[in-house]
Amino acid sequence: MRRTRALVALLAGLATFLGTGATGPAAHAEPAGASAAGLHIEDGRLLEANGNDFVMRGVNHAHTWYPGETQSLADIKETGANTVRVVLASGHRWSENSPQDVAAVVGQCKENRLICVLEVHDTTGYGEEAAAASLDQAADYWIGLRDVLAGEEEYVIVNIGNEPWGNTDPAGWTRPTIDAVQKLRDAGFEHTIMVDAPNWGQDWQGVMRANARTVYDADPTGNLIFSIHMYSVYDTAEKVSDYLNAFVDARLPVLIGEFGGPADQWGDPNEDAMMATAEQLGLGYLAWSWSGNTDPILDLVIDFDPGRLSPWGQRVFHGENGIAQTSREATVFGGNSGDTEAPTAPGAPTASEVSATSATLSWAASTDNVGVTGYDIVRVDGGTETRIAGSATEKVTLSGLTAETDYTFAVYARDAAGNRSARSGTVTVTTAEGGTAGTCSVGYRVVGEWGSGFQGEIVIRNTGAAAVDGWTLAFTLDDGQVISTMWGGTPTQEGESVSVTPASYTSTIPAGGSVTLGFLAAVDGPSTAPTAFTLSGSACAVA
Repeated sequence: MRRTRALVALLAGLATFLGTGATGPAAHAEPAGASAAGLHIEDGRLLEANGNDFVMRGVNHAHTWYPGETQSLADIKETGANTVRVVLASGHRWSENSPQDVAAVVGQCKENRLICVLEVHDTTGYGEEAAAASLDQAADYWIGLRDVLAGEEEYVIVNIGNEPWGNTDPAGWTRPTIDAVQKLRDAGFEHTIMVDAPNWGQDWQGVMRANARTVYDADPTGNLIFSIHMYSVYDTAEKVSDYLNAFVDARLPVLIGEFGGPADQWGDPNEDAMMATAEQLGLGYLAWSWSGNTDPILDLVIDFDPGRLSPWGQRVFHGENGIAQTSREATVFGGNSGDTEAPTAPGAPTASEVSATSATLSWAASTDNVGVTGYDIVRVDGGTETRIAGSATEKVTLSGLTAETDYTFAVYARDAAGNRSARSGTVTVTTAEGGTAGTCSVGYRVVGEWGSGFQGEIVIRNTGAAAVDGWTLAFTLDDGQVISTMWGGTPTQEGESVSVTPASYTSTIPAGGSVTLGFLAAVDGPSTAPTAFTLSGSACAVA
């Protein structure tokens, strides 16, 4: 979980952090008795029991606070994710997730072919956060789940405690981390164990980086992986690369266990560098988080609705080095570790039931030596492709199209090993006559304020019957409010007048759908909200 206090004293400590390297030799022998009962570590890599390299590509899901959102795991799988990190509570700070509940979560992960990283959130910010649990207390909770988790080593990773140390004396993280790992091993846990960094997960003082070898060598099985959380501390490609390469060079396993992209008042995380570096080095990443954040700019989907991706969700799932492009399902779910054969190309789609805002596509099935698991439907525009839907069958209905518009579509097939077919032939569809720009409503709110500025959020909802494709939002800010940074759109401000054009991923607003913009602004008075908005010249209701 992102914590603003993770950045306290950042400027004072960052130089030390950047100059600190992981200790120990670049190569090492695996500890005697290393177990390969399931997911395990070998030579700094996370492997499946069959020896297949496994790279986590997924998201975090706040299960303990939203236990009724059980559909989320299926929805997360539909994005292409191969892993979900599930928030649990031990009862120290939040209501305990019972063994029965944890068993159900593991079952749902397996049913949806997701590797399940389970974490205890009560430890967040220990030493600085008075309500936080210790790692020893978290270990006791895991031991109480031993019967539930035994035998699940191929499917489950145990993340002992979320961000288990604040900024107060972060050097104190090392010994309790070793003790908690050894306590679980003494209790018979053979799972891969994940440990989070101090400094609220961001390790900006380099304590985990400097002591990683000592902690790793203290695990008698060697099945230990380090998790760094990357938010505003990691605002340049150099910082991201420097940290991750330190572990890779030392052959120590690491992943980005949480990361965010939207800017805040402390800086602008370089999510492009995080995702690109992880892909380059073959390291896992797990974005924070699916939905339900108190800071909604970090919601990947709005209100747990997979059909309402936020700009942050668009980036993570469909952007460069994103989940749809790089995720490969774990072979334990039926894939063959030696399967490198791609499915055949599906048949060219044909269109039916074409209306002003929707069309149904169908195509001849692809074939594969192991089995086709699904299809990706893309829009083709010149040399550019945009994934717009997925389907488990040879048919899909596309909605949110713009009336009287030409669209070109094609289909890819994928198999259980993550192999992707060649692209099918294309079909061009012209939607029927109908309304153009629909009516609209705009919601505006201040997310947070500080002395000289504030963070705002704008939600544009299309309340019409046809999609809005391309738009300009106009409004007036009271004198003294000046937008400095925006995500989801590009602002132009002249005095009090502001106009915003969309980013590529917010350009289309489906009928009944919405897009979310976020921004930072300087202010020398109250952060008064605008009272009127227009979308492409038409007045919108103010929500």
